[in-house]
Amino acid sequence: MTSLQDSLSNIRGIGQETQLTLNEMGLYTVQDLLGYFPYRYEDYQLRDLTEVGHEERVTVEGKVHSEPSLTYFGKKKSRLTFRLLAGRYLIKAVCFNRPYYKNKLELNAIVTISGKWDKHRQTVTVQEINFGPHQKQHDIEPVYSVKGRLTVKMMRKFVAAAIHQYSEQIQENLPASLLHTYKLQSKKEAVKTLHIPLSHEQLKQSRRRFVYEEFLLFQLKMQALRKIQREHSKGVAHHFDETLLLSFIEKLPFPLTSAQKRVINEIKSDLVSPYRMNRLLQGDVGSGKTVVAAISLYAVILSGHQGALMVPTEILAEQHAESLSTLFENTGIQIALLTSSVKGKKRKELVSRLENGEINILVGTHALIQEDVNFLKLGLVITDEQHRFGVGQRRLLRAKGMNPDVLFMTATPIPRTLAITVFGEMDVSIIDEMPSGRKKIETYWVKHQMLERILNFIEKEVRKGRQAYVICPLIEESEKLDVQNAIDVHSMLNSYFGSQMQVALMHGKLPPDEKEEVMRKFSENNSQILVSTTVVEVGVNVPNATIMVIYDAERFGLSQLHQLRGRVGRGSDQSYCILLADPKSETGKERMRIMTETTDGFVLSEKDLELRGPGDFFGRKQSGMPEFKVADMVHDYRALEVARSDAAKLIHSEAFWKASDYALLRNYLQESGVLEGEKLD
Repeated sequence: MTSLQDSLSNIRGIGQETQLTLNEMGLYTVQDLLGYFPYRYEDYQLRDLTEVGHEERVTVEGKVHSEPSLTYFGKKKSRLTFRLLAGRYLIKAVCFNRPYYKNKLELNAIVTISGKWDKHRQTVTVQEINFGPHQKQHDIEPVYSVKGRLTVKMMRKFVAAAIHQYSEQIQENLPASLLHTYKLQSKKEAVKTLHIPLSHEQLKQSRRRFVYEEFLLFQLKMQALRKIQREHSKGVAHHFDETLLLSFIEKLPFPLTSAQKRVINEIKSDLVSPYRMNRLLQGDVGSGKTVVAAISLYAVILSGHQGALMVPTEILAEQHAESLSTLFENTGIQIALLTSSVKGKKRKELVSRLENGEINILVGTHALIQEDVNFLKLGLVITDEQHRFGVGQRRLLRAKGMNPDVLFMTATPIPRTLAITVFGEMDVSIIDEMPSGRKKIETYWVKHQMLERILNFIEKEVRKGRQAYVICPLIEESEKLDVQNAIDVHSMLNSYFGSQMQVALMHGKLPPDEKEEVMRKFSENNSQILVSTTVVEVGVNVPNATIMVIYDAERFGLSQLHQLRGRVGRGSDQSYCILLADPKSETGKERMRIMTETTDGFVLSEKDLELRGPGDFFGRKQSGMPEFKVADMVHDYRALEVARSDAAKLIHSEAFWKASDYALLRNYLQESGVLEGEKLD
């Protein structure tokens, strides 16, 4: 009996050598081959040239209207041109490196050409010629990624054979109710159409079915994980005096924004529930996350527990400890700071006080997760700029208490589509409103030839007592990239300003203690200009800094530019961000335009995702980023939202765990390891 798990050697035409090549491509079974979808399609439909856009692919049939002309250039390179009368259009056809076409092209012969249409020059750059009238079996043909001696033509043949031999074995995995609700094609029909489409509409419907299926399966895993984590993580149900908490909020030196109030209510409902909180708090730079953290910590302390706040750098730890000390003034709450700088007798004493419960809030770097650091009753763990810590580090801190509640904070606005994909098992809270009275950072895009004017502007600001950042993409000179580097820029600024002001240099290759020292001097205004790579992106708060100059700004993503811009505008003075850039590409120019038009991090993060794609959003490929064969998180975000909602309803419904209609989806969860050790009834 045939099965989709059969070896590829069972498919007509696949010999041993071809099978090895397919194995190298990760294809071993018939199922693998049927799931190996084309990455694009060639359209051979004849179209009227008035409907074809500039640089679009086109297929036209016509009569050869001139003798072909052949010219050679370079080493073995050639260019063949001829005129083609296509209907009422006389167009030019250009073929590169195919001199043998010259003898095949005859005057008045009918040919069909396919290629890129240059509307302005009325020219087709030919990729394919069929000598004779248009006679493609299919107007839309799939294009596969291939390897070695394997050709696209061969792949089409093998996939067609697999469909012919095995299509009856393709099993439906979506329940009839969902197929009916969304009018989706059956899996068998969708697989066949993605490989052998007969029309664009049919292809669109098949793609629609697979987009939904991929998102639904992924979200089912996320929602099941979330449910299991929640039910298995019996947390602390915090009981605290609401009036004391409200009194603390009323005494704050500024009113809370409605977004802060909404987020605090979400966190409070997590704290009082018997399940462990697992929440991601997003908020733009300056949106007031620290205050939300302080109120959450106060609620936990009122219930008789301790809190911990872990941050990536010593300076940021010091700044947080200082902010919290100011907010908790006259409350009797004990705040301590633990970093690698705290040593000897002082450290021993601090660890002892923490263990006795004398310290209510411990703020620190990864020094918090060292073995001898023990809490008496840890109830809440907050990590700031959580993506800077590894999963292991976050888990070690969580293990310091009996299932403490966990709040992750980030000032990197993550687009909703990424948040519900990458952080799908977490609850997400967003502070999407800035406190009133904050001055907007003025952002300008200038070309490199205006550098002199920028330096004069920096000098003027520094004379007023302000400070400036100058950011460069690289540390040292690179032959590969023509970009300004931090060492050269530091040297240039030193010679330009001379002894008038101190210019400091910071980059990732400096030892941690040197970095801290450079940053400390800058925060105390002992240096007025800080030349740096992007290491200042996170965790620096210098209210006196009012200028951010970013060299070769087009080389950064929007989210990173926004993070860098957020290093200024922290005091009461007007701040400026100057983007030094000469972008060559349209995308680069678009990035600069967007940066000057908006300071909303969430708007920018969505645009960044559109321009750069999800894989590179965080500035590096994320291992947690799911791979979808057909679906695209950015363009199919509505389908992602629908699938997420459906998955949540299914996971929480009794029918999903018992009805036969959902058996294959339950099997999928079991096979993917999400339900390991779980009972399905």
